[in-house]
Amino acid sequence: MLDIPDGEPYLRLVSCGHPPPLLLRGGSAVPLQVDHPAPPLGLAEFVDTGFAAQSFSFEPGDVVLLYTDGVIEARDASGAFYPLPERAADWPGDGPEALLRHLCADLLAHAAGGLLGDDAAMVAIERVGHGT
Repeated sequence: MLDIPDGEPYLRLVSCGHPPPLLLRGGSAVPLQVDHPAPPLGLAEFVDTGFAAQSFSFEPGDVVLLYTDGVIEARDASGAFYPLPERAADWPGDGPEALLRHLCADLLAHAAGGLLGDDAAMVAIERVGHGT
């Protein structure tokens, strides 16, 4: 779960079982690892834990990329997993829509036979400055 307050230079994240979002900034892709992840939704009732949000810097020009495990578990013909952090970091930057088009095409080119073995979803959100 992600909360991005308007006009504030941060985001708040509760991790419930999905891979950590990537923060794209200045040619790098940094996983947003929370200190205290929660169990996957639907399993929380079986574990005595609370949901704790953790804050991360989210400045104008930053992009946060959320994705499912079907993206990073896509394999090429040799069995290698899709290297999402490296591929996202190599993206030159031209808005979140261009990032998603680029990554989708690259993911399908990576996957053996152009077929994914699992469902895959990605969402990219860019922090824009005031007045942009």
